[in-house]
Amino acid sequence: MDFLPKENEPSDAGSRESLFAAAAGSKAAGFRALIESLKAQTPGLPLHELVEVVVAKSGLIEHYKTEREGADRIENLAELVNAASTFTEEEREVESGEALDPLTAFLTHAALEAGEHQAGEGSDALQLMSVHSAKGLEFDVVFLSGLEEGLFPHEQSVTERDGLEEERRLAYVAITRARNRLYLSHAQTRMLHGTTRYAMPSRFLEEIPQALVKWLTPRFQKQKAFTQNFTRQTRTTVQNKAPRDVGGFRIGQNVMHAKFGSGVIIDAEGQGGDARVQVNFGSHGVKWLAVAMANLKAA
Repeated sequence: MDFLPKENEPSDAGSRESLFAAAAGSKAAGFRALIESLKAQTPGLPLHELVEVVVAKSGLIEHYKTEREGADRIENLAELVNAASTFTEEEREVESGEALDPLTAFLTHAALEAGEHQAGEGSDALQLMSVHSAKGLEFDVVFLSGLEEGLFPHEQSVTERDGLEEERRLAYVAITRARNRLYLSHAQTRMLHGTTRYAMPSRFLEEIPQALVKWLTPRFQKQKAFTQNFTRQTRTTVQNKAPRDVGGFRIGQNVMHAKFGSGVIIDAEGQGGDARVQVNFGSHGVKWLAVAMANLKAA
């Protein structure tokens, strides 16, 4: 729709003013006000902060919280912020050599990634899909990533009735998609909302019979982090380690956490702002916590 007068045609200022006046009383006025507000708030912000502000101010998160499948949409929005934080200057260079503004370059790159590199049906290519989408399908080799506490199983499943069991059923579905070989992986650190968080391996890894598992990561092979008797193994680790101060805490020390309650430090690593401790909280499990953020108290 063109609100501007064409060349050689008289402008009808009064008509346009009445049209915009009508729009002011409609939902379009709210959207226009939102755009103007975002334009005023975002100049000079880094790309990931700009995207985060737009997502927060748009009301999309509040909207999806009311929908049954909204959790997945909210996670997609969080991943959009993560993608913006890792978008590099090199990716801003388009084929013509022109350097676009960061937001335009990022959205252009995202649009290309969403469709240009998709393989055609029947092509010899990797298939990327969610666990739900994989139901009923089988593959010779399957890679299952993100096996971390809070991700798979999802953090909300712990508070929902039968939520954890549903996550366990989904894990079974994912694992049984593999005919010949299955690769399971988890990250030690993961970026969320533009910040790095330490991750704990999923409890589902502990539930797999160890005779069926071959650890490819030397660190976990050496520590035997996942055994059928995880509590006994961690106790042995505590007894064999020499006391060492990390961020004001030491291995074997009893501590209190506002959410997880009392626990005992069973491992520690890093120094300064990178210091973190592994705490056994009993019924709440074993968790890695960043000392600078966890607000632990000596018990």
